Amino acid sequence: MSHTLSLALDGLSCGHCVKRVKEALEQRDDVDHADVTQQEAHVSGQADAAALIATIEQAGYHATLKPAASPKPEPLTASEPPPEALTTESASHPADNTQSTHMLLIEGMSCASCVSRVEKALQQVTGVSQARVNLGERSALVLGHADPQQLVAAVDAAGYGAEVVDNEQDRREKQQHSARSAMRRFSWQAGVALAFGVPLMIWGMVGDNMMLTDSNQGLWRGLGMLTLLIMVLTGSHFYRSAWRSLRNGSATMDTLVALGTGAAWIYSFSVVLWPDFFPPQARHLYFEASVMILGLINLGHALEQRARQRSSEALERLLDLTPAQARLVDPGGDRMIPVSAVTSGMTLRLVTGDRVPVDGEISTGEAWFDEAMLTGEAVPQTKGSGAAIFAGTLVQDGSVTFVARATGNDTTLSRIIRLVRQAQSSKPDVGRLADRISAVFVPVVVLIALLSGAVWYLFGPQPQIAYMLVIATTVLIIACPCALGLATPMSIIAGVGRAAELGVLVRDADALQRASEIDTLVFDKTGTLTAGTPQVSEVLTWGGARREDVLNTAAALELTSGHPLAKAIVEAAKQPHAPGLTQFRTIRGKGVSGTLDGRTLLLGNVALLQDNGVDCWAAEAEIARLTQQGATPVLLAEQGQLTGLMALRDALRPESGAALKRLHQQGYRLIMLTGDHEKTARAIADEAGIDEVIAGVLPEGKARAIAQLQQQGRRVAMVGDGINDAPALAQADVGIAMGGGSDVAVETAGITLMRADLNGVADALALSSATLRNIRQNLFGAFIYNSIGIPVAAGVLYPLTGTLLSPIVAGAAMALSSITVVSNANRLLRYRPPRP
Repeated sequence: MSHTLSLALDGLSCGHCVKRVKEALEQRDDVDHADVTQQEAHVSGQADAAALIATIEQAGYHATLKPAASPKPEPLTASEPPPEALTTESASHPADNTQSTHMLLIEGMSCASCVSRVEKALQQVTGVSQARVNLGERSALVLGHADPQQLVAAVDAAGYGAEVVDNEQDRREKQQHSARSAMRRFSWQAGVALAFGVPLMIWGMVGDNMMLTDSNQGLWRGLGMLTLLIMVLTGSHFYRSAWRSLRNGSATMDTLVALGTGAAWIYSFSVVLWPDFFPPQARHLYFEASVMILGLINLGHALEQRARQRSSEALERLLDLTPAQARLVDPGGDRMIPVSAVTSGMTLRLVTGDRVPVDGEISTGEAWFDEAMLTGEAVPQTKGSGAAIFAGTLVQDGSVTFVARATGNDTTLSRIIRLVRQAQSSKPDVGRLADRISAVFVPVVVLIALLSGAVWYLFGPQPQIAYMLVIATTVLIIACPCALGLATPMSIIAGVGRAAELGVLVRDADALQRASEIDTLVFDKTGTLTAGTPQVSEVLTWGGARREDVLNTAAALELTSGHPLAKAIVEAAKQPHAPGLTQFRTIRGKGVSGTLDGRTLLLGNVALLQDNGVDCWAAEAEIARLTQQGATPVLLAEQGQLTGLMALRDALRPESGAALKRLHQQGYRLIMLTGDHEKTARAIADEAGIDEVIAGVLPEGKARAIAQLQQQGRRVAMVGDGINDAPALAQADVGIAMGGGSDVAVETAGITLMRADLNGVADALALSSATLRNIRQNLFGAFIYNSIGIPVAAGVLYPLTGTLLSPIVAGAAMALSSITVVSNANRLLRYRPPRP
């Protein structure tokens, strides 16, 4: 029997989350329909509450059964306060977060298995709705209402170290200090191990000194103890980590390193102490292998650490944009104060060369601002009194005073950094595959090593025990899943950081993956393809009138009007002042009339002029042509004679044509979705090069139109900017919000363009494809490396070549695989979207 259950939801932070939960629920056979918001879900069907809650948990969110069904809340309207979003209009009035966000720095993680265990430990803490652990940055981002100390305790209990750092500047300083310390530690440990291991290996190879004999037994006893000391000095972190993992009933990359090097040393020292227990041909020693492996892996970690620091350069550059001091204006004169002391309402001064310290509003003066760091737009913008300015932007020329509106973590720049940080900590579906594999990878590798060793011991050539040791050790070393664990997070860190530099904000990694699969782009018209405000596009004159006179006369009539068409006419005129205007009158739905310097004037549509006996026959053809093109004709008559016609239209953005051509060349199908009439929409579409027009659609119909395209098998991205676009943005596979759009649109979209430029859409799609391609390259390389490396280490080539892979070579290959993955990810930092 069908029924409706109401569930309270936790962890949903955007329209994309809502869409994911809705899809997960409606994919169940026992669910007929699901209405989902960020706070609750109403599910109709035969499913019981436990099954629905389990489905939501599997999607990465939390749910509890509400006592009784409650009416579905009304959708957000324009008059309601929007959720927190990142737009230039809302930057100075940040909304409250319903969830707290904590950043943790994690110590001791070495592979994807560690990531899985830390995530699991954090998600089990009461109040945590989502935990994202990033191996690349050794950090965790935790959403919810959990006590920070409980988070630290959970990570400690899992065998790792943690520190809560909620201030972005503190996080940066501690992370940089930790990175420098790790670099120094890995470097000297690699140096010591290799300085001892390389000469030992060379000496051992000369004259076959690695075989124990009666003459060198005493020497090797001393060298064995020295080797143990070197191993403790240069590899103690591997052994401590392996011991912690063992106590927690798990295994990591460090477990493999500790087992491999430890087994090699124990075997070798056993041969030295009790040589009679081993046949003469089995008395080969592997002391040099133990220290060489530790040296090579530490060297790999040092190089990886250096390369990994480059991946965060984009974000660090954003942090460097905020100046340390601000110039305060007070009665005693200007004085410099720390930016941390600036509060909302203070008046500050900017001069040429200054960086804006906090968000604010210009009170006096005019200046040119370079906002490339915020919008990706290279052309400076001129701003004067009343204009909003943003922290981190640069004053190129001029001087202004402004009133501080948003400071500290509430500035637009801080919020960009917060969003970028969250996106860098997220994982696409393709990345979660690597996590699932890594969770079982290490135990499987240990099992393979044991089985391989057993096979060689039972069926291998003499001395079996020596071959068994070499095989087991080599398998353990070469199979370390460093590369697998780094493949996804390093690409995401680099890709999202590069996107921020290009003025593209990515909400999460899933948006990147979905964007890379798009084949159809749907554009809202007004404010997206067009500028969103009407402009005078053409002026025609009759009876000897001049263009400037027609514009100035029309502007004089419209000077006091607030109508958008009137504003467009006033802006187009050079001298709109009209002190001699009298008898002004507004005729509803038709236009205005008045007397200017003794001349009777009419300004409006054809109906207004015909009602007053003005002959419009001369303009009929032009009126028909302009209407066909989607323009609004406004006619001017003086003393009963037609003198001018102004065509007003919401013109295409200057870059729209080139940007859409670029998208066409990349193979996307372009569709316009608008509430305008078919003729107006078709005129704009023809000018822009749009493939298909869906016109006359109400806001609720936009989402249905997107759904119909998806039912045709299309992967759809919706590009919009208004509140009425929010349902369609949520319905689309990827929502792309234009910069300067409404809060609701930005909150619903997975990708936000910080500049109102359609080239940003092409940049975002190109970068998403490049990032996913980079992830797949890394994962493919890591899988291929392990797929080939483990069998070779197990000795499958021995029957053909008669040789085995040395444990030293295995250690070098393992380190090289991690460096290769990180270096490949860093290529994204130099990525430039293709331009026609």
